Amino acid sequence: MSTKPNSSPAAPRAHGIPFSEALKVWLRVAALSFGGPAGQIAVMHKILVEEKKWIGEDRFLHALNYCTLLPGPEAQQLATYIGWLLHRTVGGLVAGTLFVLPGFIAIMALSILYAGYKDLKFVEAIFFGIKAAVFAVVIEAVIRIGRRALKNSFMVALAAGSFIAIFFLDVAFPIIIIGAGIIGYFGGRLRPDLFVGGSAHALKAGGQPVVDALLADGVPEHARPSLMRAVKVASIWLALWLVPMIAIAAALGPESIFTEIGLFFSKMAVVTFGGAYAVLAYVAQEAVQHYRWLSASEMLDGLGMAETTPGPLIMVLQFVGFLAAFRDPGALNPYMAGVLASVLTVWVTFVPSFLWIFTGAPYVEQLRGNRLLSAALSAITAAVVGVILNLAVWFAIHLFFGTVAEVRAYGIRLYVPELASMSIASILLSIAALVALLRFKIGMIPVLAASAALGALYFYIR
Repeated sequence: MSTKPNSSPAAPRAHGIPFSEALKVWLRVAALSFGGPAGQIAVMHKILVEEKKWIGEDRFLHALNYCTLLPGPEAQQLATYIGWLLHRTVGGLVAGTLFVLPGFIAIMALSILYAGYKDLKFVEAIFFGIKAAVFAVVIEAVIRIGRRALKNSFMVALAAGSFIAIFFLDVAFPIIIIGAGIIGYFGGRLRPDLFVGGSAHALKAGGQPVVDALLADGVPEHARPSLMRAVKVASIWLALWLVPMIAIAAALGPESIFTEIGLFFSKMAVVTFGGAYAVLAYVAQEAVQHYRWLSASEMLDGLGMAETTPGPLIMVLQFVGFLAAFRDPGALNPYMAGVLASVLTVWVTFVPSFLWIFTGAPYVEQLRGNRLLSAALSAITAAVVGVILNLAVWFAIHLFFGTVAEVRAYGIRLYVPELASMSIASILLSIAALVALLRFKIGMIPVLAASAALGALYFYIR
């Protein structure tokens, strides 16, 4: 197909693809973006590679591997990358924003209802069952990622070491990720055979050879590396990211809850490699235990919201920000404070994702195939398995026991549950959800819905 691109700003085209048609496709992708990053990437692959044939298999995987290297939500970044590749900056903005928008609206509404009506029995009953299913979903993620990442005993040891470091020694998540990256980078020089795999996502177009991409006529002009353009783009997006934070800190002071939220989630956007569950492990460690913005049980509730709504799983952070400000509103109405904190959280979480894509994507060809970077990523992915396992164990302790004491001795942290507070119903529901997911391969949404119904039934019978 050799349709001449339309240069009109009102109707941008890329390789014969009208922007209006792309807009409809991105709306469809946004509406179907359930199931976490794996499901979202599969949806984009099916629509963009298999159905529309807008992008070839090799270029899709090329973009995905680059997004996997980045901190933040890889599925949203992949949508931004492909939208940018097809229709320049406006295409990336539309694709990345639409990917987030449905989840943002849904989580905002649920956060308001949760904060205002959490004490109502029917809300408590529904979330009683959802928590058990969420635990099963996290366990499934440990198994799924572990199968891909832990290819040899060295990788298993890395995962075990990261679990011990974060669970027992309370080592910060960023330190674990940086350490794993260093091990992978230098280990890749000495024993490259130990660092094979872990970064690639096995996606095939129906088992067929690589499809002919519509972009096979060469790299578009806007996708060619340019130092001047990179500096300009980075300056714009850094300003969009940091100037609001500086203004908030200057106006409200460092002790303001909005300053704390902005700084915390800005830091998270930089260091959270390894996907959504790794992000949640870091947030659980900090927001629950350090800042005490919400409880472990509420963190599970928020994760349940994110699992059952469209958009990135990382949208649970919006719920965390809402509750933090709702409980410390200052002179504002609590709901107004929560809404503003939600917007701030989403802004500082996702603006960096646009920064990474628009600045770095033109250099992706140089990053692709770099053996040492691939080794570093493989080591990070292995370490992330241990971090997610920490999240699963931490969730289980707080889900299955009503009372949990934290004990520290000789630099080691232990969680000591009170056996009398054990919830047999939560344990049984979690086992049932695990069997449904792992043995019978039932979808996540039906499992969450069934768990919510069973949990509510048990709650009312009790």
